[in-house]
Amino acid sequence: MPSIWSLCKKYTDLTDEEIRVIEHMAGVLKPLANLEGGDIFIDCPGRDGHAIVVAEAKPDCVPSSYKGTVVGLLAKAENEPAVARTFRLGVGTKQMKAVTQENGNTIQSVEPIRSGQRIIGVLILEKRVDEQRQVSERIHFSQQSFETIAHALAHMVPEDNWLTECIDEALLMVDPSGIVTFRNSLAQGLYRRLGYIEDVLGQPYENIRLVEQDGVEEDCSGYSYVETTLGSQVINIKRIQLNTEDVAFAVIMQDVTWRREQEQALILKSMAIKEIHHRVKNNLQTIASLLRLQMRRTDSEETRQVLGESMNRILAIARTHELLAQSGVDEVMLGEVILNIKNNAVRYFSNPKCYVTISLEGDDFQVDSDLATSVAIVINELLQNCLKYAFQDRSSGRIRIIVKQGKLYSSIEVRDDGVGFDAENTKGNRLGLSIVQTMVEDKLRGNLEIESGPDGTCARFDFRNQMIETVGVT
Repeated sequence: MPSIWSLCKKYTDLTDEEIRVIEHMAGVLKPLANLEGGDIFIDCPGRDGHAIVVAEAKPDCVPSSYKGTVVGLLAKAENEPAVARTFRLGVGTKQMKAVTQENGNTIQSVEPIRSGQRIIGVLILEKRVDEQRQVSERIHFSQQSFETIAHALAHMVPEDNWLTECIDEALLMVDPSGIVTFRNSLAQGLYRRLGYIEDVLGQPYENIRLVEQDGVEEDCSGYSYVETTLGSQVINIKRIQLNTEDVAFAVIMQDVTWRREQEQALILKSMAIKEIHHRVKNNLQTIASLLRLQMRRTDSEETRQVLGESMNRILAIARTHELLAQSGVDEVMLGEVILNIKNNAVRYFSNPKCYVTISLEGDDFQVDSDLATSVAIVINELLQNCLKYAFQDRSSGRIRIIVKQGKLYSSIEVRDDGVGFDAENTKGNRLGLSIVQTMVEDKLRGNLEIESGPDGTCARFDFRNQMIETVGVT
């Protein structure tokens, strides 16, 4: 686990004295966690506007809300309004809901940590949301096998049985004569929402049946299932044959309207994302085609070269949007983006007299569209420079693209075994490298390092993750 000192030095603007204040505060986190019966954290303000977790302590007496450590990860303002409020206003914040990146709900209380007049961090107490714990303890019949459901129902006594109210679905029980002899509160509420005025308890089941048949039997076990739409509501209906002395069968119903609406919304969102990226790709390709026409109309070799480089940059972005249009989501695998850019660069800038192999190594993970486009531009420029300058008067060469995924920042290296160049004197004079420097610093919020010598050149840049697949941030 990284130390408080190293994290603060790398990601914050805190002074040495301020870091020592944070370290001193961290020494009492464990007793506080046990005393309060909750998770305790210290977040410090990062340079990029987000807070970073620098210390944590989990209680021994109660379960923690986190499975793993969160030290070194970002704390986003949209997930933790209490933390953002305390940093912004400089006052304590009590009992506000927060969402962890393990998709858990917690209640936060936050106090500022000051050094003089400056807020150098916040102390956070988090406790699990009781409502969430109660929901997780409910019995979800829809997730159990038929045998489990039938066994449980056969041992339920309808009258005054608390267990039937713990079921997360509406439940009816019907006796051998066809009369509803039991309904739980969820069933009562479901029928009221469907427009039934009278209580279904004591009525013939045929009078309150929601579909003509309760489902198509999947086998001879007496279990059937159907999903039906009633007005604006979507209901799952299961019928379980029990054939006991008092209960002929049970009916389990679940309102899945919200779930189906969310599924439909995701489908529509996916279609919209595809259409947007498809249109952006088409527009960029149109611009590239116009540049290609201009190249053919000029007699200047220098002009053709400049237009060709610009066209290649536009096509690099266009191909990234093409991948995003195919995926239907606003995320894409980074490896796909880099392979696409590699093939494009080889197509336009490879020297037929020099055989160059380009390999992609390391990690592959999802990134969002903004990050994918920025990385595509940077990789395109670096590969373009390698292919144009690194292997002059050579018959062969090798380029390695190495991707390393980190928790907070990831990095990419583009290495070649070419002739090298004076990185210090020419770095600011080449348009391609100027574009790389600007994209890394302004768009990716990272750092660019270039080392070059007789054995080749290594360009390394890092970028802040979008935290798509990270775990457990406070």
